[in-house]
Amino acid sequence: MKKIAIIGSTGSIGRQAISVIQRNADRMEVVAIAANGGGERFARQAEALRPAYAALRQPVQVEAPQGTRFCSGEEAFAEACAYPEADLVLIAVSGFAGLKATMTALEAGKDVALANKESLVVGGALIRELAEKTGAKLLPVDSEHSAIWQCLHFDRGAPFKKILLTASGGALRDVPKEELEFVTAEQALAHPNWKMGAKITIDCATMLNKGFEVMEAMQLYDARPEQIEVLVHRESIVHSMVEFCDGAVLAQMGVPSMELPIQLAFTYPERLDCALPSIDFIKLKSLHFEQVDKERYPCFELALQCAQRGGTYPCILNAAGEIAVTAFLNGQIKYTQIAEIIEDTLGANIDGDACSYEALARVDGAARKIAQAQIDGR
Repeated sequence: MKKIAIIGSTGSIGRQAISVIQRNADRMEVVAIAANGGGERFARQAEALRPAYAALRQPVQVEAPQGTRFCSGEEAFAEACAYPEADLVLIAVSGFAGLKATMTALEAGKDVALANKESLVVGGALIRELAEKTGAKLLPVDSEHSAIWQCLHFDRGAPFKKILLTASGGALRDVPKEELEFVTAEQALAHPNWKMGAKITIDCATMLNKGFEVMEAMQLYDARPEQIEVLVHRESIVHSMVEFCDGAVLAQMGVPSMELPIQLAFTYPERLDCALPSIDFIKLKSLHFEQVDKERYPCFELALQCAQRGGTYPCILNAAGEIAVTAFLNGQIKYTQIAEIIEDTLGANIDGDACSYEALARVDGAARKIAQAQIDGR
């Protein structure tokens, strides 16, 4: 019986992880859940799962069921991340906040199923150092990085020639470029293939998300930027591919669902029924791959530049992106201004380094203030 702590239980990944665990209740159980602000959904989860421990980052109260210890605040949240009885910690919170959660779990020697991109984007070197020091495993949950992991036979250190990351192109991939500045949040959130949280869905539309995944690949698989190629693949059937030195290319395919990579992080190397439909290749007929249109996706280009520059640039990129996407979702800026705000924030003179969480937190805070000032100025 694998004991799992879910950090970010009320989000999209957290909810799907709970479905996976409930479907495999004879093999795994939730021993701790944690979220930011709680609400009715968190209370329902606590009642349904009856975990030993439940925590909220915000200082709010929830009526926990009998047998569940409930606490709130930063220390309580950290306790969930390093919960002693957990064999595995799923980090499913979004944004910069995931970095501290991931580091806390790794410091406690916990294996981490990582669904938080920002941990590796912002603090990849710190994460790798901690994992090596404690011997804890990093298990990728992103569908693309799970695909690569599978193609490498679950060996993140296996040799390869090239990683081929696939991208759907997002909800706006066919909107004429001259109309992009007029699109609404509702349009950008209407992803053709995937059901995800609002932030990541917008990041898919801008392909900032794919730039993040390039940086993740660099950290997870020790890949150089020139070893990573991104292809637009509209069907979202091929989740990524790996080319080897002999010219062979292995692809991992499946219907678009996050439950498969979540479940695999929990059960690998064993594969279990995931209650997903099989691909009907006759009905599908063909698969398509395209180059990334750099003019359509300026956020992707900015992310690639940050991947090359390293240092604090990925941290600044992420902070500005979080602020800009929130502003777009709130109707404060146009869709095309997301890239403008990120670029201007990257061009600001922000001092700092990436040598510690505290240093990155200062850079993150400074970048957010600059990005917000640009939004207010507009």
